[in-house]
Amino acid sequence: MIDRPSLDKPFLRALRGETVTPPPFWLMRQAGRYLPEYREIRASANGFLDLCYTPEKATEVTLQPLRRYGFDAAILFSDILVVPDALGQSVAFREGEGPVLTPIRTAEALATLSLDGLKAHLAPVFETVRRLSTAIPKTTALIGFAGAPWTVATYMVEGSGSKDFIETKKLAYGQPKIFQALIDLLVQATGDYLIAQIDHGAEAIQLFDSWAGALPEDQFAKWVIAPTRALVARIKAERPGIPVIGFPKGAGALYEPYIDQTGVDAVSLDTGIPLGWAVKTLQSKVTIQGNLDPIMLIAGGEAMDQAIDRILETCSRGPFVFNLGHGILPSTPPENVARLAERVKAWR
Repeated sequence: MIDRPSLDKPFLRALRGETVTPPPFWLMRQAGRYLPEYREIRASANGFLDLCYTPEKATEVTLQPLRRYGFDAAILFSDILVVPDALGQSVAFREGEGPVLTPIRTAEALATLSLDGLKAHLAPVFETVRRLSTAIPKTTALIGFAGAPWTVATYMVEGSGSKDFIETKKLAYGQPKIFQALIDLLVQATGDYLIAQIDHGAEAIQLFDSWAGALPEDQFAKWVIAPTRALVARIKAERPGIPVIGFPKGAGALYEPYIDQTGVDAVSLDTGIPLGWAVKTLQSKVTIQGNLDPIMLIAGGEAMDQAIDRILETCSRGPFVFNLGHGILPSTPPENVARLAERVKAWR
């Protein structure tokens, strides 16, 4: 396990419930295609998964935005689908198409997956975390992450990204025992994966549940809240002191029971969450993180400045981390990110 120096990192202070001025900031997908130096490294890799599994390159692309913008946190460069890949499912990334997986829709298909060899398969990711733990600036925190079980399961069942999740919901609603077995496998695999990231130097964890908003309330409780609660409980039991950020994107009013029932230390707010409601209802319970519209970061200019100021004015009186409501988009001008960084750093 990595020894962590007891440094006063603004990001970790905010996750402990402190009000920090100016608030710490980082951006989802802060390493990525909007940066020319990222595209150069990406072109040298033999596909996207190769980039994720090559520690030298994954470390470099994680560090690139830190050099440009001085973020308060670095997030490991990887992908949520390395977990199904490590379980033995066929996973590929095709240009212009995104992820393509061999669908898991039957008990027989589920039986082909195994936890055996998961840690060995993901060893390059852990090596990236270890390298980052010593390469990032001393006041910068290192975030490890994984996809939450529900969201990862949607890719595993659909075989790709989806807008309506028909196959996943058919399995979850119609054959809940099979779907529960898949979720249970993902809870175990994701827990193993995150604990190993922590042991190699991750100081906080973010769980991305990008498709949480696709479920009605009763199913949200079953497939989003319950597995997230199990993961948070395991991390807190086995690695106490490591904060967990949940991101149930699109959950709306269900953010409140998500916070109350999962035990997360912070929530990342999607763009659709009303900030006044979030401050009044959520911020007294957990740290809130967010939620600038990523399109505003493309638009830039005065409109972006005003949007940044509104978020800062609304959220900065309590525990808060400035971020986007989802990830940076590839067409984002890097100079707009620099303008955002300067504005947040200057906030008082």
